[in-house]
Amino acid sequence: MTIVDNRKAFHEFFIEDRFEAGLVLEGWEVKSIRAGRVQLKESYVVYMKGDFWLMGAHISPLTTASTHVYPDPTRMRKLLLHAREIEKLSIKVDRAGYTVAALNMHFTRGRIKLEIGLAKGKKQHDKRETEKDREWQREKQRLAREHNKRT
Repeated sequence: MTIVDNRKAFHEFFIEDRFEAGLVLEGWEVKSIRAGRVQLKESYVVYMKGDFWLMGAHISPLTTASTHVYPDPTRMRKLLLHAREIEKLSIKVDRAGYTVAALNMHFTRGRIKLEIGLAKGKKQHDKRETEKDREWQREKQRLAREHNKRT
């Protein structure tokens, strides 16, 4: 079940490979995410100190959170990946000019997971082409509906 999508990532990047990563979260963050108070729009993933970290994801604290906790909505959150996945991604990021983007946050068997993608940046003309394709698909759907109404 999807909690939140990062549609901006699909606009900005070509996604070549996808991975599912766990997140190191605090208790108040889990409660907020379950309440749907999370935003991935400005988030990005960095490789630092042998691990991948989610940065810029905004998790708004609930007002009912504990009084002795001082929440930081945009703190760095460590991603939990297998060693082989970390190695594969780090090589691509360091040498091949790829980046890692946060695509969506979802539940898997009651646990909160983050889907990340190995991505290559789009140029401006690529973004325009993608938009034209999307508009053409919409137009085809509209024409097909009109045709079906007539027959």
